[in-house]
Amino acid sequence: MKLVLTLIGVVLLVVAAVYFLVPADQLPGFFPGHEDGVARVHMKHGMVTGVIGIVLIAAGTFMRRR
Repeated sequence: MKLVLTLIGVVLLVVAAVYFLVPADQLPGFFPGHEDGVARVHMKHGMVTGVIGIVLIAAGTFMRRR
């Protein structure tokens, strides 16, 4: 479980980086927030995704080994 939480957290941090670096019209079609013809970056999507990623990594780090 610890490994799963950490891996999902890392993936979410990568997705957050994509949200910060790529304009909305160049996001992959399966990403929420993809809008054709819009050149702005989705900061809120990136922040929320990043926070969730950090929380999952922290939860994976502080879990007890069984």
